[in-house]
Amino acid sequence: MAKSAARRKAPRALGVALHSVLLALVVGGAARSAPVWAQDPRLLDARVTQESVADTICRPGYADTVAPSFDVAMAQKDRLLSTRGIDAEDGITYALDRHVPIVLGGSPDAQANFDLLPWGGHAGERRKSLLTVRLKRCVCAGRISLAEAQATIAGNWSRQYDQLTRMQCGSDIGDTTSASRDEGP
Repeated sequence: MAKSAARRKAPRALGVALHSVLLALVVGGAARSAPVWAQDPRLLDARVTQESVADTICRPGYADTVAPSFDVAMAQKDRLLSTRGIDAEDGITYALDRHVPIVLGGSPDAQANFDLLPWGGHAGERRKSLLTVRLKRCVCAGRISLAEAQATIAGNWSRQYDQLTRMQCGSDIGDTTSASRDEGP
């Protein structure tokens, strides 16, 4: 009976080990291809470090405690729309983006961290948000470092989206979680 159980666990253990290697290769490649500014301190929240992730980004509700109010965020979006010459009527098709999202240690209010992204499309905010949640879970599970996650999301994440969303970190196997929620790892 014990041998039978051990035989059933062996393929799973091998699968987990192979997955860990694949995860390291995918994220490592993404981090290397990310631009140098991914670790630009102007984009990051100094309170969030590798040592503090358990007390900051991995704590449920953390983003809500540091994010600016909705009105402040919408005023920032309006400024960016105006600066880019985008009519306010068309603003609904754009999301206020952060190069490094709050849940990955991005600054909640630094001007340099803000950008506009279309909501949909290959490099849109919906996809970036889903990937952000996955990367956060991987950081909180100890599968990748905070710096790797930051470099990945601030880099050319859309080109590697399919590979990156296959990462399994913790309980997210088959996950289709809404990225708008900031729940635990």
